[in-house]
Amino acid sequence: MKRRDILQLAALSVLPAIASAAPLRELRLDYAYYSPTSLVLRRFGWLEEEFKADGTAIKWVHSAGSNRALEYLNANSIDIGSSAGLAALLAKANGNPIRAPYIFSRPEWTALVVRKDSPIRTLADLKGKKVAATKGTDPYLFLLRALKTAGLKRSDIEHVGLQHADGRAALEQGRVDAWAGLDPHMAASELEGGSRLIYRNVAFNTYGFLNVRDDFLAARPQETARVIKAYERARKWVGANQTEAARILAEEAKVSLPVALLQIKLRSDFSNPQPSAEHVKALQLAAPILRDEALVKPGTDLDKVIADLVDTRFAQAFIARA
Repeated sequence: MKRRDILQLAALSVLPAIASAAPLRELRLDYAYYSPTSLVLRRFGWLEEEFKADGTAIKWVHSAGSNRALEYLNANSIDIGSSAGLAALLAKANGNPIRAPYIFSRPEWTALVVRKDSPIRTLADLKGKKVAATKGTDPYLFLLRALKTAGLKRSDIEHVGLQHADGRAALEQGRVDAWAGLDPHMAASELEGGSRLIYRNVAFNTYGFLNVRDDFLAARPQETARVIKAYERARKWVGANQTEAARILAEEAKVSLPVALLQIKLRSDFSNPQPSAEHVKALQLAAPILRDEALVKPGTDLDKVIADLVDTRFAQAFIARA
């Protein structure tokens, strides 16, 4: 880290006084198919390159969904992990010690999906039906918010808890009537299985949050900053090389190139990585569903949790210079 970066952060009162610390032995972070920038970062070895001189080993852990990434963070199995914003809020409200200093994307990665021959056309038609969704993820919370717009509650459907890829299989095999999908599985089901999206709402898709354990951020601010700078390198590369990024996603997720292109070119916005009032407001609008569905303890101050989660200052200097 350049000396002027450290001084600027100190002036912002973002970081405590930085003392000499022994090099980090191992940096643990996740990669996920819903985060193409993480796949690019891992593929090109830019973090390994960044930390080579320190002798720091980079350990990559695959997250199949936000729920898995947040479980790994809570269990101290990883230091940095990627999830949806509302899923991160739910986790933090329930005691997961995380903070989000970086936004890896603004996606439309979830919608409500039915088979191509399904008689279901509207949200109201879901009443009494089996709907697959992964608890603790944006698709599950998207489902609850969507039902509410139609005057329905969670108890009005039969929720079937399945991880995202299994939800797609259950839908296409007729074991459930609908599915709260997640890309790239959702895009693959559309293009390859003919599945239909019966409800889309980009405003109900919360942002992609890069979450850091509080203790790691406090003890290792310099290393966290270097990870963010590497993410910035990957983000800019994806923006300039979308087709090549889609090829990497296709290879990693084992989906076709058209599926990966649909996810990256048409459903992902990589333009605003700096956490800001925009992201705070999105969570404030989404937060009531957590109370309405009793997903957090009564009396939880969600505005305070949001303020503690969305770190709008830490990454300013690094994003500007990356």
